Amino acid sequence: MTIPSAQGRSGRAPLSSPIDTDGPRVSLYSPEFAADPHAAYRAMRERYGALVPVELAAGVPATLVIGYYTALQIMNDPDHFPADPRVWQRDVPDDCPVLPMMQWRPNALRNAGKEHARYRQVNTAGLDKVDQYRLHDTIAKLAIPLINSFCGDGSADLVRQYAFPLAFAVLNAMLGCPAELAQQAATGMAAIFEGVDADRGNQLLIGAMAELIQLKRVEPGDDITSRMLLHPAGLSDTEMVHQLGTLYGAGIEPQQNLIVNTLLLILTDERFGGSVLGGSLVTRDALDEVLFNDPPMANFCLSYPRQPILIDNVWLPAHQPVVISMAACNADPQIAANQYAGNRSHLSWGAGPHVCPASSMAYLIAQDAIDQLLDALPEIRLACTPDDLTWRPGPFHRALTALPITFPASPPLPQL
Repeated sequence: MTIPSAQGRSGRAPLSSPIDTDGPRVSLYSPEFAADPHAAYRAMRERYGALVPVELAAGVPATLVIGYYTALQIMNDPDHFPADPRVWQRDVPDDCPVLPMMQWRPNALRNAGKEHARYRQVNTAGLDKVDQYRLHDTIAKLAIPLINSFCGDGSADLVRQYAFPLAFAVLNAMLGCPAELAQQAATGMAAIFEGVDADRGNQLLIGAMAELIQLKRVEPGDDITSRMLLHPAGLSDTEMVHQLGTLYGAGIEPQQNLIVNTLLLILTDERFGGSVLGGSLVTRDALDEVLFNDPPMANFCLSYPRQPILIDNVWLPAHQPVVISMAACNADPQIAANQYAGNRSHLSWGAGPHVCPASSMAYLIAQDAIDQLLDALPEIRLACTPDDLTWRPGPFHRALTALPITFPASPPLPQL
């Protein structure tokens, strides 16, 4: 099956597959890539066009999609580009650091067709009934004690002391997860994202979710977990474990990164720093620019072609990973715009049948988290030069190791 060229290059002779290339691959897991991925994307585009041979980990080849329209075609064609990795992973060693992030699970993220639809309807039913007015109050109640824990110090690390614990606590509240189980799940998910001791992290996450399910079967509440368990699709405990694991994967690391990356923009870009704090440009506009330029999941939306397929004059082999680079696609010169305020054309939530079902909640949580902090500490400043900041290596996320700030020490806020 041939897909017409997304970039009008049908006159070119078909190229060999990026998977089968004999040339060098671009490492997506190196510190050098993490330090300046945008320069890497520009070099990729100049050399390869829309489809790039990369490595996700040592010995794990993949094709990275950096063309916006090519990515849209792939994400909207699940028949030819399903998200099921089972054939691919047969030949992947158990200790592969990215396997826990990519492997098949009985969830909406790693299935296609009827099974995907079955899992997704359970997820959306649980998410759609979240009361967003109450969620706004929950965020405020959780943010204020965190701010109070450092407001008198005059300095803080917004990753460790604010964005991570806030995203963590908000998700736990929505899922109805007790603190001890939540901590185990967060530890496991962090290991999976980092690719360090990822197999043990996978087991920690699965164990915590299994305990949460048993708790909610006995003591259901007004939370996402209980609503998913009561859904008429009747998911098994094993299936429920993996739905909840997906929510933890989406609700902590990417949410934390969205908050932090947006705060970095506000702190370092005069267009946003003065405007957001002065009221002429809202936090939502800063979020939109980050979702274009530094999305929290830079490279994701994995698929595995059912058969060799020609797209953009490149043959992609069957059952090998195709990864969408949301960050690079958003910067594609064919669609790149200088105006981001109110612009929702980015691919950072994905597209097609696997589009993120919780984007409105992610916006709300990030916006409220940022506004709470700026309202409480309007004079925060970056405590180092932007060049001194470091980014965590990894093929999928765009994540700072720390975001140090300084500010005039302030008295605690009244608790709501």
